[in-house]
Parts: sequence; C-alpha cells; structure tokens
Amino acid sequence: MKRITIKTSTIVSFGLVLAMLAILVGPPLQVALAAALTAKSDTMSSSKVSTVSSHTIKFTTPTRAADSTDTIIITFPTDFDFTSKAISSVTFTHGATTGSENTETLAATPSATAWGAVFSGTANRVFTLTAPTDGVGAAAVAASDKVIITYNNTNSTNPTTSGSKTISISGTFGDTGDILVQILTDDQVAVSGTVSESISFSLSANSVALGTLSTSAVTSGTHTVTVATNAASGMVLTYAGTTLTSGGNTVTAMSTAAASSVGTEQFGINAKDNATPNVGAECTGTAPVAAAATGYSTADSFKFVTGETVISASAGINSTTCTISYIANIAGATEAGSYTTTLTYTATATF
Repeated sequence: MKRITIKTSTIVSFGLVLAMLAILVGPPLQVALAAALTAKSDTMSSSKVSTVSSHTIKFTTPTRAADSTDTIIITFPTDFDFTSKAISSVTFTHGATTGSENTETLAATPSATAWGAVFSGTANRVFTLTAPTDGVGAAAVAASDKVIITYNNTNSTNPTTSGSKTISISGTFGDTGDILVQILTDDQVAVSGTVSESISFSLSANSVALGTLSTSAVTSGTHTVTVATNAASGMVLTYAGTTLTSGGNTVTAMSTAAASSVGTEQFGINAKDNATPNVGAECTGTAPVAAAATGYSTADSFKFVTGETVISASAGINSTTCTISYIANIAGATEAGSYTTTLTYTATATF
C-alpha cells in the first residue's frame, strides 16, 4: 500500500504542474506559413542588355491581399535600373478570370480607395504595394485572384550583363514566389531577302489581217498584249512603225485621237476592244494600267511615230492583258493595192 500511495501522489502532482503551465503560457502558437504563388511570369518588351523594357508581371495568389496591413513587394535583382521611375508608369489590376477585371488606384500613401505604391532601394529595384486602409480599394484581392502589375518602359532599363535574373515577390499578404527572366546580349535577329527585278511581256499574235478595206464600213482587227513588272516606277508599252503602205501609196495615218470616219482615209490604233464600241475595256486585270489616249471612244488612236506610248503604268503591276485594236478606213480615191505595215512593240520598265 505504501508504494501505491506514493505513485498516486506523484501523478497528481505532475498533472497540477501541466495545468499551471497551460494557464501561464496559454494555448499553442498558431504559425502562418507562406503559400507559393502560381502562374508566375514577366513578359518583357526587350530582353537585350542595357535596353529599356516594359514588364508585365503576372501571378496568382492562393491566399489573398485584403487586410489593411497587407503588402505586395516586388524586388528586382542587381543591375536592373528604375531610377526616376514614377508611380504613374505602373498599373495594378486583378480579378478571378483574366486579372484585368479590377484596376486599382495607386498613390504615395494608402487610403480607403487607393493602394500605397512606393519605389525604394538602389535604383528603385524594390516596389511595395500596401493595401487600402479598408483592405478593399476598387475590390479586395481575393484568394485565387490573378494579379497583373505592369511597368512601362520609361526609366526601366535592363541589366548590363546577360544571363538568368530572378525577380522576387513577397510581402505580408502571405504568398511568395520567384520569376526568372533571361537577359541576352542581343535579342534581335536581322532577316533579309532580295526580290529580283522582273518584267514580262507577250503578244497574243504576230499578224493581224484586216481583209478588204471598204469605203462604206470601218475595218478593224485586234490582238492582245500581256505585261507585268515589279518596277517601282512602272512601265510603258510603245510601238514604232509606219502606216499601211502599198508601193508608193499609203493610207493616211491618224495623227490625233479622233472618231472613225467612214469614207475618209484613216489608219489608227488604240488600247481598246473596238469590237464592242464604247463598251470594251482598255485593259483587264487588277493593276493600275492606263491607255495613253485622251478618252476611250471607239476610235481613240495614235500617230505612228517611233516610241509612241500605247499603254502605261505608274507602279508595279500584276500580269495584265490589254486589247490592241487597229482601224482602217479608205476613201473612194484610195489607190488599189495590197497594203501592209510592220509595227514593233517594246515594253520598258523603270526600276
């Protein structure tokens, strides 16, 4: 019995000691552990050393930042330079879906409607956001909100050395994380290419038979020309030759654009489909091609001299087809004979 009594007394005494410690010390301390930020990134406008660059910093907060004592701190590593950077060059948005739903007002000190925003440290590499005095501002930063903090490129210069750089995010809001960015000696690639000068020109036929000329009806014939060039100043199509000739006799060449006059000697040319009077197109295609005549009536025509322009373009053109028409009229006194001529066409591009 004596042993039992002593054991019971010892247990009771130890229990009293524990009870007294609980009263004096209080309940166990609750330690808040920082959560890891997710979906972290920093999109820069330039990754080149010593070059100004904007920053679009994004992350998702598992916790939140909705207490007046909450801060969000962004710390750039050595050699980034934000000297003289103004708060007006920074934006802060957040939201549940895109991160841009709520735009917060930034001010030197926090208020009920504004987040405090302060640059500090060497070359302003530390940026501290302090929650509004009511913890809300435009809207409370809720758990799982996507956060976007942007710096424009004003007074925002990359390090002078290349390599991986670590941007740290911390603060009393309880979440932490790092973002790696890569700085390059040069972030540009020069791409070059050469477009060769080009011109193409073809005739659909090398002969046109007008048949028997008449004093009572106009006689006409056609062929087409197709041209294309990438010349910056475009191209001209010219012809050279003489009027219809039979021995020492000729059909009078039209020296100016004029209407067909049946019964009068005329030999003319124009860039128009004369088979459809007053309707036919000068040239078909998407290119800016113009006939050189003044107007485009059925018998617009040109004198036959060396280098006479029949069509032209003031810039490069895609493949374009033009109809070249010839008209011939004779008078009652026009000498009988077999009349011919050879016209030479030349396409000239100006590069």
